[in-house]
Amino acid sequence: MENFTLAEKYQQMQRILNEKQWRQYLALEAQATGNIMETARTAGVARNTIRRGLRELADGAGYEPGQRVRKLGGGGKFLRDTDLTLVADLEALVEPKGDPMSLLRWTTKSLAHLVSALAARGHQIKKTALAALLASLDFSLKANKKNIEGTSHIDRDAQFRHIKEASEQFERAGDPIVSVDCKKKELLGNFKNNGEEWQGKGSNTVVNVYDFRSLADGKALPYGVYDTMRNAGFVNVGIDHDTAAFAVESIRRWWQSIGMGLYGGKTKLLIASDGGGSNGVRNRLWKRELQQLANETGLAITVTHLPPATSKWNKIEHRLFSFISINWRGRPLTSMETVIELLNHTMTQEGLTVTAVVDQNSYPVGVKVSDEEMDRLNIERDGFHPEWNYTIRPQSLTASDGHVISG
Repeated sequence: MENFTLAEKYQQMQRILNEKQWRQYLALEAQATGNIMETARTAGVARNTIRRGLRELADGAGYEPGQRVRKLGGGGKFLRDTDLTLVADLEALVEPKGDPMSLLRWTTKSLAHLVSALAARGHQIKKTALAALLASLDFSLKANKKNIEGTSHIDRDAQFRHIKEASEQFERAGDPIVSVDCKKKELLGNFKNNGEEWQGKGSNTVVNVYDFRSLADGKALPYGVYDTMRNAGFVNVGIDHDTAAFAVESIRRWWQSIGMGLYGGKTKLLIASDGGGSNGVRNRLWKRELQQLANETGLAITVTHLPPATSKWNKIEHRLFSFISINWRGRPLTSMETVIELLNHTMTQEGLTVTAVVDQNSYPVGVKVSDEEMDRLNIERDGFHPEWNYTIRPQSLTASDGHVISG
């Protein structure tokens, strides 16, 4: 027995069924699959044809003898069959993008713009028919996808191996390992937050049309410290600026409130961070503030920066921040209390827990660190990419002029 594709099966059935039987047959097919759009696309009919068949089935309106049936070939013709240049002009307007070897082509042009552009070329087509035609030509709407961060460094893989080896060494010793970064700034107020949540019928959360900063009641800067071994997040939510002083204060607060109790007696801390921003490779204030933290805690703080163009690979991004975004999707962040509550209630089936606190301190920008201050840091740089990998140890001795000497 010859095997037919679904489209060929529909073509065979259309030849032997009258108009009413045909649409009711397709209605039964759509009921079986639960997908009117896909059935209509495969059969080459309008969705309204199937919807009409569904209404007829619901009303019990079957075929009655003597009812008019169109002659073979009756009914409207497909535009692509009557307008021979339509498809060629449409494809010229919607130039395929992306991988030329991909079977799926996509368009970011709206239906309204395409209808107008086709009309200028002498083609008359409605948006619904154009949507069906685009689908039949394997076009679909796509949003921009963030994926390109920049040019990869030649030592990218080697640095990731270095980070892995350092992490394994700290893990074997039971020393703490944290991944750190600052999540994007959030305006506080009745503003739209991307995502959806279930609500009762007729209920809608109404927010401001515009999200101008002048309409905000403040801002929230969530700096995260993610304990990779315990799958636990700590978020210090600031209200001022994302500076290196704010970044290190966030790590300090984690250590004082959580880390010290979990890792009492430990003398080492490993920090994995991006290479830019408040915890960046070239940020002098970051290193000076870490030196102060090392002096206060007695910890030898080892830092491993992710190589350039790999910030999205930081563990905190996909193990903490992504779940925070999921938890507060569709919820306007109307106040700092809302932000803190949503953060504290972020959890996963894998056991993620989050602790969040508010940081009311001011962190001025533009703080300069002199060469002399840098020279006094007790910093030991690694032989492999010393700008990416270094350890800051506590300072202990004081010279007669009051300067701190590395101990």
